[in-house]
Amino acid sequence: LGGLARGMVLGEDAALPEGLGDDFRAAGLSHLLAASGANVALLAALVLGLCALLGVPLAARLTVALTAIAAYVPLAGGGPSIQRAGVMGAAAIVAALASAAPSRWYALLLAAAATLAANPRAAEDPGWQLSFVAVIALLALAPALRARLGRRLPDALADVVAIALAAGVATAPLIALRFGQVSLVSLPANLLAAPAVAPVMWLGALAAAAGQASPALAQPLTALAAWPLAFLAWLGHAAASVPGAQAAVHVSPAATVGVYAVLVCAVGCERHLMRAFRSPRVRAVVDLRGTAAVAALVALAIATAVAVAALRGRAPGPPPGLVVSALDVGQGDATLLQHGGHAILVDTGPPGAPLVPELRAAGVRRLDLLVVTHAQADHEGGAAAVLAALPVGLVLDGRDGNPSADGDRFAAVARRRGVPMLAPDAGQELRAGPLALDVLSPRREDLAAHAGEDPNRRAIVAELRDGGFSMLLTADAESDVLAALPLEPVDVLKVSHHGSDDPGLPALLGRLRPRLALIEVGRHNDYGHPAASTLAALRADGVAEVLRTDRDGTVRVHVRGARLAVERHA
Repeated sequence: LGGLARGMVLGEDAALPEGLGDDFRAAGLSHLLAASGANVALLAALVLGLCALLGVPLAARLTVALTAIAAYVPLAGGGPSIQRAGVMGAAAIVAALASAAPSRWYALLLAAAATLAANPRAAEDPGWQLSFVAVIALLALAPALRARLGRRLPDALADVVAIALAAGVATAPLIALRFGQVSLVSLPANLLAAPAVAPVMWLGALAAAAGQASPALAQPLTALAAWPLAFLAWLGHAAASVPGAQAAVHVSPAATVGVYAVLVCAVGCERHLMRAFRSPRVRAVVDLRGTAAVAALVALAIATAVAVAALRGRAPGPPPGLVVSALDVGQGDATLLQHGGHAILVDTGPPGAPLVPELRAAGVRRLDLLVVTHAQADHEGGAAAVLAALPVGLVLDGRDGNPSADGDRFAAVARRRGVPMLAPDAGQELRAGPLALDVLSPRREDLAAHAGEDPNRRAIVAELRDGGFSMLLTADAESDVLAALPLEPVDVLKVSHHGSDDPGLPALLGRLRPRLALIEVGRHNDYGHPAASTLAALRADGVAEVLRTDRDGTVRVHVRGARLAVERHA
């Protein structure tokens, strides 16, 4: 349970028990493992309460709370959602110190400006997006829902239900867009989890503080925290085990924008109607504010259902011929190989990338083969989500025993779903209909001799063959590895390591002579990929076209005999 405590208090999920993270995602409880606004609010409440008990003056109390928040944000990973929560919490406390009435909307705008100023790419992060959508929903919808529910439920229960409804329904379209899945048990699971969250956060924070002085002082606190932690672990597993707990959905960006437009219009109409119907008698009869808030949620749910049903009905089928897709998953690799109803996915990009929606948009209903080339997050990070969302026939597991949180997660999902896993070995041929994948590296007998070396050098290198077409899939293995392999000319080259600098690339291109090169790389990445030297080498070799996911988005290469037709989705 220590791993769950670290996840809830500090947002560190690397030490979670096997399968617990997947259970929390299926149950709609994964937000408990991401340090965010609830953590900051509970920390501030704990600090202010303790200071009040000790008789600390108000101004000093607020100063201590502000200091605690400033210290907590980097401890909790400093991600976009906790940055947002920290700025909003700090703004509220500074306003209180100045004896000014804090505006939560101004604090939210300040948080957006501050997080984007610190990292302009934060807006691309799913956590940043979900965090702001949830807070906007709480500010716009929760009060009216709370007023409506408060007439029928006890105050504490009305608060919890209003928050869970507002945040859950408002974030569902974005979750469907980014991850291709929506939890159908999220509301009841969150209602049951609510009483245990604050005790875990408070006891965990106190234990962390006491542990700085002496580990023995922290033991009674961690023993007390074990009870609510055990309940939450049981709840996550039980909710995830409910048949149909998680629904796979395919929602386009346009449909998502449309759903949010319906919600904004509903909230706007509610405000206009409130101004139009000011008669106390009418308000007493219709109870307009609560009714409009409920209507907004119902409208949102209906719009979501209609959009999902329509998109499911129009979901694309598999391509009729051979299609090679470099999927835009940010700074990572994800290469999709399709021919008819057969599909192979080589690597899965970083955690949180919108890979499942990309696969559904490509018409993938099932993967014959999932290849994880090596144990690095930008190649294995999305594997657990893929295995949870789609039937997979076989996993070619290139992790070579290297431990990692992402690798452990996808291996656990594969075991639960009964997906066989195979270690790579040079000479293997894996087939999916007309698609043939030949493993060129690594050789199994050589792995032990190179244990502990850079995983890039031991990554799976494979050649795809389909009729007269061939493609070399290099993962992150560069010319120091590739030069020793029995390589022949290919039609398409997946450029190694996101286009990093490789002095041996010109000689390698002389052997491969590709007509087309794919570079799978993230926009504005911190590594300078693709390197200018790599692009120059490709131009000098006469490669007809160099396609890059940072510039061209998802790229599809349709193979029609000897012709390669390129389709960009920037």
